[in-house]
Amino acid sequence: MPYVRNTMENSQKALVLLRQIIRSTDMQDKEISRMTGLTLPQLIVMQTLRELGQTTPGELAKEVVLTQATVTSILDRLEKKELVIRERGFEDKRKVWVSLTQAGTELMKGAPATRQDIFVRNFEDMQPWEQSMIVASLERVSYMLNAQHLDAAPVLDIGQLDRSSKEPSKG
Repeated sequence: MPYVRNTMENSQKALVLLRQIIRSTDMQDKEISRMTGLTLPQLIVMQTLRELGQTTPGELAKEVVLTQATVTSILDRLEKKELVIRERGFEDKRKVWVSLTQAGTELMKGAPATRQDIFVRNFEDMQPWEQSMIVASLERVSYMLNAQHLDAAPVLDIGQLDRSSKEPSKG
């Protein structure tokens, strides 16, 4: 029966690895919230605004790969904290432009690197065949958990993406 035992050991190892990933994202979310008062998605939106400069909510949504409704909700929360500002266009009053405020720019100076940034950097350093193997394995895991149909943004975070930093993470 060594095969059965080895299979169970491997399934337990796989579950432990999945749990480590989940815990890592949860710990990061708490660390970012403690350091900045932001959720990870809020931080990513602000990082993107810092990189792009003034942009429209639609362009911002495309850049962070979230729906415009989710980005609008995140911007609402950031605007209440006076970290971003939305302004109507001068020539086209229908167009709204969003940018960081001075307080938002200052906050971003001390913002930590995210595990997502580290993952992307390390993933992009891998050989294409290694990347393909990881993607195929993760697709299989998603299918095994019947999660392939769930809508998800490329953000290592748990819970709702447009939640307030005061709301607890779900996980």
